[in-house]
Parts: sequence; structure tokens; C-alpha cells
Amino acid sequence: MLAEKQAEEAIVSNFNETEHDGGGGGKEEEKVEEQPIFSVKSFLWHGGSAYDAWFSCASNQAEDVQHSGPKELVLYFTGATNILYTFGGHAVTVEIMHAMWKPQKFKYIYLGATLYVFTLTIPSASAVYWAFGDQLLNHSNAFSLLPKNAWRDAAVILMLIHQFITFGFACTPLYFVWEKVIGMHDTKSICLRALARLPVVIPIWFLAIIFPFFGPINSAVGALLVSFTVYIIPSLAHMLTYRKATSRRNAAEKPPFFLPSWTAMYAVNTFIVIWILVVGFGFGGWASVTNFVKQVDTFGLFAKCYQCKPPIAAHPPMVPPHH
Repeated sequence: MLAEKQAEEAIVSNFNETEHDGGGGGKEEEKVEEQPIFSVKSFLWHGGSAYDAWFSCASNQAEDVQHSGPKELVLYFTGATNILYTFGGHAVTVEIMHAMWKPQKFKYIYLGATLYVFTLTIPSASAVYWAFGDQLLNHSNAFSLLPKNAWRDAAVILMLIHQFITFGFACTPLYFVWEKVIGMHDTKSICLRALARLPVVIPIWFLAIIFPFFGPINSAVGALLVSFTVYIIPSLAHMLTYRKATSRRNAAEKPPFFLPSWTAMYAVNTFIVIWILVVGFGFGGWASVTNFVKQVDTFGLFAKCYQCKPPIAAHPPMVPPHH
């Protein structure tokens, strides 16, 4: 959950900016219409997230719960890839910055979003693990373990609304790329742009309702895709961009105060590339694919409830009399 919320908060904080994407710097472009601080959309998005997070803290502890944690290398490295995905921002951090009106603000907003998300994810994750323990190792859908009642159903509905809104935010960079490819990006008509985005929306929507894109699938995405798109490629690109002394002297942004030299910056980038390549892509890829194969029979196509317990029969089956 942290992975999604971290990136979503950053995207939401800049959504008004992304809708004014452009290459120029004219005066007309600088006049951005102010958006209201409160809206139904933001209330459902932030309010739903807060409700879901704190509702999960209200569960009682299950009987005979165990807290042994991962005992196999597969589970350990699967958790490691989930941490990579947590800080990977849906693997679209570069695209988000590209779509922003002022991309230099991204790092500050992303940091603030991360701190806010910690207040939602840390308490709920700790409470759910306390309540259900090792069951979570094989149940990526925590809602399936919570008692079925009206409060749980409300949390699920709010989560669905949350995902609909998030889909619009997270796909904004992809929308822009697609609109530029077909020559519709400068169209003023909202209806035409909405129609132009359908070829992007429909395939993604169809795949999303076929497969549960979280749990083992998220782990595989984190190991095989996020490792490169968020960590390895940006680090290598930074090193190649500033490999010449003239590029370093004319850099728009110098190394931070805690890395006082370019040598230290290169050392950090090199460590990130090697570490992520070995631990994230190598061991993490092996673990996530292995875990994916183990749980693939629990996915189900168009599943009504992913990894949920089968419904309990109201009456026990009748035993035929013996003759």
C-alpha cells in the first residue's frame, strides 16, 4: 500500500500542474487558474485513504496467531522487492516529472507525500500484522481477512473510488505521450481529448479486471521493472550526463550539502546501480517469480474477491441415510 500511496500523493499534489503541461514560458502560460482547495474528488481520495488505513487498525487479534515472519529466502527477497516498489512510485517517477508544470518542485512534494503516507501505512500495517500475523504471507488482500460487515464493505467501496481517481492521476503522463503521438495534445476540447484517451484506458481497464495487480504481481513488477526505471537507468543517466567537467560546472542543480563533491555523488550512484542490480533485479526477480508461480492458482480470472475465503454454507450438507 505504501508504494501506491506515496506516488499517488505526489501525483495528486501536482495534478493541477500536469494539466497545464507545455514547453514554452510565455506570460499566458504562467496564468494558471487557481483550483479550490476542497473538492468532492479530493475529499473522497484523501478521506477514503484515511478511513481505509485507520479502519484496518480496529480488528481484533485472530486466534492462535503467529508472528514468525519470513523463514525462506523467497519470502525475504519478496519483501525486499516490495520495499523497492514502495519507494519506486509506480515506476513512473520520471514520467510524473515530465508531465509537471514545475518539475523542480517534485522532490520536495514527493518527500512531503512520503511523510504524510507514513502516518497512514505504518499504523495500519502494524495493526494488521498484529491481528493476523503470518496469514499475511499468503494473503496480499488484507480486506479478505477482516470480518465481513458494513464497515468493511464501506472500506472496500472507498478503496474502489480511490483507485478510480488514482487511475486518472497515474495515467496522466501516459495520456500526454499518447496525445502527442496522435497530434491531439493541443486540442482545447475536453470531449475530444477524452475520446482520444480511450485507446489507452480500455486495454488497461480490461487487464485490471482480469488480474489482481497487487501482491505477487506487484513484487514481480518491482523486481523486473521498477529496478530499472526508477533506480538503475536514472542513476546511470545522471552519471553519463555529468561525466564531463564542463557539464558539472554548468549543472543546474549541484550535489546536496550532505554529498559535498561529485566524486561522492558518483560513488552513491554506482552503489545504487550495483546493489539494485544484484539484490533487486537478481535475487528479487528470482524470489518474486517463484512466489508468483506458487500463488498463481489463487488468482483466478475476473475473480470477485481475490484470495478471499470461500463462503460458509448456511446449513451443513444432508447425509444420506444408510440402508
